[in-house]
Amino acid sequence: MSKSQVWKLPLSFLNFLKQLLIARWRSLLLLLIGVYLPLQVFGILAVEVWEEGGFGWDAPILVAIHAYSRTQLDIFAVTLTKFGSFRIVSFIIAAIALLLFFRKRWRSLAFLLTATLGSAVINRTAKEFMHRVRPDLWTSLTPEFDYAFPSGHAMTSMTLIATLVILTWGSIWCWLSLIFGIVFVVAIAWTRLYLGVHFPSDILAGWMVSLGWVIGVSVFIKPYITSAIGVEEPSVEETSLLPEESTSN
Repeated sequence: MSKSQVWKLPLSFLNFLKQLLIARWRSLLLLLIGVYLPLQVFGILAVEVWEEGGFGWDAPILVAIHAYSRTQLDIFAVTLTKFGSFRIVSFIIAAIALLLFFRKRWRSLAFLLTATLGSAVINRTAKEFMHRVRPDLWTSLTPEFDYAFPSGHAMTSMTLIATLVILTWGSIWCWLSLIFGIVFVVAIAWTRLYLGVHFPSDILAGWMVSLGWVIGVSVFIKPYITSAIGVEEPSVEETSLLPEESTSN
């Protein structure tokens, strides 16, 4: 190889890198904002809880919320918090799964099941690993006896909404899912704080790890979201492996 050819190699590589970044910048940005940053926040929270037992702002926020407790709010919170439980959300997930199954949306169905079941496994594993006890600032109307970090209700609600937003991306249903989802996720989080069964850092950690997980799964499985809700026949990509996913030679 001549010297002129050697000097051309860096330029050739830089040109390739430029084209690659132009073609993949959206995926890289999604990985940075949707996966890395949420997991980084979760990691910071987990380290602080593990080493220091929590944050100085955890208890004051709970006390401030509890100061506004009323009988009517008690009833509302006890009722509403049930809708964020894995038992209730699992029925919604099952209904969506059946819809995707009968429409032969295999890729979207694989994404849904991987995201939701994986989130449940992560939550249970993290709770057992972290061993963070529940708040004990007052007698809760709905006492919980397992570990607190991260919040299961926060993870379940965020996983559901993030999955729905991805599955409906590019349609009017996406905006409806997003608007309703923000209200739903925040409302469920409020009930857990109001009832005194979670610290605020438990909620934030649950949001972050579930958001990072769901978006990460979507990057790898690549659900063809617009066809997941349409009435047309499923696309080839929905029912077949992509070239890079095939193991055949």
